[in-house]
Formats: sequence, structure tokens, C-alpha cells
Amino acid sequence: MILNTTDSQKELTSLIHQKLSELEFPERPYSLYDPVRYTLSLGGKRIRPYFTLIGCGLCGGDPEDALPAGMAIELLHNFTLLHDDIMDAADTRRGKESVFKKWDSSTAILSGDAMYAWAFEQLQYYGNNEEYSKEQYALIMDIFLESARTVCEGQAYDLEFEDIEKVTMQDYLKMIRGKTAALISASFKLGGAVAGADDEQLYNLQEFGAEIGTAFQIQDDLLDVIADPEKFGKKQGGDIIEGKKTYLSILSLESGNKKQKEILQKVLQKPVAGKEDVEKIIDLYTSLGVIEKTRATIEYHYENAMNHLEAFNSSEYKDDIIDYLNKLINREY
Repeated sequence: MILNTTDSQKELTSLIHQKLSELEFPERPYSLYDPVRYTLSLGGKRIRPYFTLIGCGLCGGDPEDALPAGMAIELLHNFTLLHDDIMDAADTRRGKESVFKKWDSSTAILSGDAMYAWAFEQLQYYGNNEEYSKEQYALIMDIFLESARTVCEGQAYDLEFEDIEKVTMQDYLKMIRGKTAALISASFKLGGAVAGADDEQLYNLQEFGAEIGTAFQIQDDLLDVIADPEKFGKKQGGDIIEGKKTYLSILSLESGNKKQKEILQKVLQKPVAGKEDVEKIIDLYTSLGVIEKTRATIEYHYENAMNHLEAFNSSEYKDDIIDYLNKLINREY
């Protein structure tokens, strides 16, 4: 998942980090802006703004013009993380105390809301710049707003799934298209909108991002079961321990016999599953061929993504995103 392997990737990530460092938040009130500064200092891969710049480059624009849009999508992403940590009662984020833990839930809510507002301020650049038409600015705002709403819908589905015994695969895929794929899709599409892309280009960017996001989340579900825990940063079978609905568990419930379904449901319904339970479920996944079927699904979505990428002319940005996509396909954590 390392980006800085080509000169172009290094250049774009450098622009992103420079722009982030230039964001100036007020000193006071401390309780509002200190958590914002703290959150952005925790780092992260900054993948979404990178995708925004790539989307712009793919459509023939200057990626530097997409920096304000990239900042907006990164602030939106971090806003969702602050609120996610409250909902999950998560003590850590990126290896350090979450804002929820370091301060409290009220502070995390308010600071997240401030980041959401600052995201819109970044997009005002296009509304105040005469180089962008009223229609282009409206499109940029529409893409951003739709992504924000879709992320909320995905998170709501995820919360609902905790209290539903049977979740269909269709519902699960709808959830991850919202919670995980929406911001990735919007990142590429925003970049295209900044570049003045036509409808066909915007559609291909949207679907390209959606397929990557879908594959990425299903891959996360798979790695939870098969990855080296030290590399992945989680216990093996963490989703099983927590009783989460994943692509693998839903596929098993759809394809297993009555006894196999009962075994899986019994483990997933436990308050906290143990090591033996995890081993039992992984064996069940293996015997049902679920692991291999999941791999095939991941490859299917990555192939779909590549098909949408074919619509764009050759460029260094296309080469860079193909390079990144190959890293995603082969990632181990």
C-alpha cells in the first residue's frame, strides 16, 4: 500500500502533505480546534486526496487544481472517523488515543462537525474562482454532498446489521458501497469535475472508485481471516470475535447446510468468541470454499475497475493508478 514508488506519486503526495500543513485553524476555542489539529497529526495514507488528484490528471487537468477538493474529501473522511470512534467506543485510532478517548464524546462530535464545515470551506475555492463556471461549482458540490449522504447511509446500514440476524449479500454490498466505497468513488469523480470532465468520464471515474472501494472492503474481510496478525495490525479472526457480519460469514450462511449454519450463528451470537471458536469458523470457511470464492469476488471487482480505467487516455496518472491498483490486489495487510 506504499504510494511513493514513482516520481509522479512522490510529487502528488508531497503536494497533499504541503497543502494539509497550510490549513490554518483558529487557536480558540481550544476544545474545538485542538482535537482537529490532533486528528490530522495522526497521519494516515491520504489516499482519498491522492485519488482526487489522479482523477483530475486522468481527465487532462492539472492535479494541483484539485488540491482544495482533495482537502475537502480528506477532512470529510476524518470527520467520519471521529464519529465512528464514538459509535464504536474505540479507544485508539492509528495507534494512538482516539479523540473520543483523549477528550470525550461531546468534544469528538463537535470537532468532527467543525471538520465537516471546514471541508465545505475548501470547496468555496471553486465558487469564488472565475475560472470555474457556476455549473461546474454546482457539480463539485453535488458530488461532495452525495458522498457525505451516502457514507451516512452506509454507516446506518452497518448499525442496523448489528441487530439483524440475517443479512443478505445484496444488503451487505449496498452497505459497503456506502460506508467504504462512497468516498473513494467521490474522490476520483471530484478530480474529474475540477478538470471539466464530460459525463462519460465522470461515470467511469465514479464506477472505477466504487469497484476499488468494494474490492478493498471485501479484501479487508478476507485478510481478517488469513492475514499475518502482526502485519494486519489485528488479531486473526477479529471480526469473528466481535460477531460482525462480513462477506465470508454471509456467504457461508447462504451456502452452508443446516448444521454448518447453526455452528456459525452460535459463534457469531456470542458476546465474545474465543480462539477455539475462531479456528472452528475458519475451518468452516475453508471446507465451504468460502475463502477461494471471496478471492474470486475480489478479483472480479478489481477487473471491473480496470475495465472502467480503459476509457482514459495513456498518461503518467493512468500508469500510477494502475501501479497502485496492482499493489492493492496483492496486499497482505
